[in-house]
Amino acid sequence: MIKTITNLFPVWAILLSVLAFLQPDTFTSFKGYIVPLLTIIMLAMGLTLTPKDFANVSKNFKAVSVGVILQFTIMPIVALTIATLLNFDANLTVGLVLVGAVAGGTSSNVMCFLAKGDVALSISMTAISTLLGVIFTPLLVEIFAGKAIDIPVAGMIVSLIKIVLVPVVLGVLLNTILHKPIQKIAPSLPVISMIAIVLIIAIVVALNATKLVEVGAMVALAVILHNSFGLLAGYLITKKLGFEEKVCRTIAFEVGLQNSGLATALAMKFFAPTAAIAGTIFSVWHNISGSILAGYWSRNIEKKTPQQ
Repeated sequence: MIKTITNLFPVWAILLSVLAFLQPDTFTSFKGYIVPLLTIIMLAMGLTLTPKDFANVSKNFKAVSVGVILQFTIMPIVALTIATLLNFDANLTVGLVLVGAVAGGTSSNVMCFLAKGDVALSISMTAISTLLGVIFTPLLVEIFAGKAIDIPVAGMIVSLIKIVLVPVVLGVLLNTILHKPIQKIAPSLPVISMIAIVLIIAIVVALNATKLVEVGAMVALAVILHNSFGLLAGYLITKKLGFEEKVCRTIAFEVGLQNSGLATALAMKFFAPTAAIAGTIFSVWHNISGSILAGYWSRNIEKKTPQQ
């Protein structure tokens, strides 16, 4: 039942987005809850991790290193390129760059599992990129969008420590100290995270209801191009470097699927509401594209597996 609910994430996100678009006043008053909701998501993520997930990095150092480098280079560069080609204004540009500069999202772990990738590697990469993103994300936004808009780098780092680092570390500690009780509530964590991100999406849609009519289609195009390039580049580059198929699929998801909820929250906190549109649309789209790709890869494996 819980798995079915979470698998329908894009449906819930679209339904609540439509409601927020039609009845924005219902959600706009919850603007102040975006950061607390994201903190809940990051705590839930931490509760699924153990120190072993970080220790595993040494066992897969080459794969993790390549994945992180691709994550924090390809995505912000492509984001700025697309924003420039589509002639985005400063706020839309910084919003798309933010999506490209954040760490990989936890949805990559789910998609990796469905695609029969290396789940342990995926979890380790998400954990490491999340911690590195506390410093990398503000610096990358400054590098790639600093000419278009003033970037409060120090403020973003402090916020990321509060929103990301503290709840994730707290979650890991709780999972280590109280592992058995945490395991009992573990199945409900994806639902809690899903509810939180769907509410964030709805709030941002409500705040941008008028603007979405003007720029929604163009930003959606940018998001689809951005996500597709990340998935494709992550797979093809690692394939060219000689990694095995499972690792290539894993890194493709880590590069292409972003923590867009974090990008949305940062956009709302430090920039104009329109800067959050890219993260909002990305949150819905990358779950759709990831599911389609995971299903395709999974079916291909089944076809290639000899029948007993």
